[in-house]
Amino acid sequence: MAEHRAMQRAALLDAARSLLSQGGTEALTFPALAERTGLARSSVYEYFRSRAAVVEELCSVDFPRWAADIESAMQQADSPEAKVEAYVRRQLELVGDQRHRAVVAISASELDAGAREKIRAAHGGLIAMIVEALADLGHAQPRLAAMLLQGVVDAAVRRIELGAAEDPATITQAATAMALRGVTG
Repeated sequence: MAEHRAMQRAALLDAARSLLSQGGTEALTFPALAERTGLARSSVYEYFRSRAAVVEELCSVDFPRWAADIESAMQQADSPEAKVEAYVRRQLELVGDQRHRAVVAISASELDAGAREKIRAAHGGLIAMIVEALADLGHAQPRLAAMLLQGVVDAAVRRIELGAAEDPATITQAATAMALRGVTG
């Protein structure tokens, strides 16, 4: 029974990811979740009391995986510059991933304070990963530099998500160059 419930919960989360990545937070409704999973709408409420609860669960499941993926790419880098490059590149490579698209949709949405706090904490964890590399590069304020660097990454993510005129590889190259060399190119 517990295994069956775990499978249904996982199916609901997969359906939520899919709905979020295809239609943003407006698409994440209990009727849509029920339809995608073949469960009765009343059954969806047995697992989650609200949309915010679905979002919080996705954050607690997906953000750590995503962060671990980025951290792993950085650990394979052998210099502070290579770590910065891996940090930027891996985040942008993940843009096409359904988990990432769901996270972006979640981040853009109107959420309750608990879900927003989980997202802030997860982003804080991402930023913390890069602070040491920026300190090693000689930044006097590595935490500030990390937040600004994440701003460059977030802008590149949005550009890729929008299907901008430039292809994703060009956007990734520009974001990496900006991260490593600033506006001097």
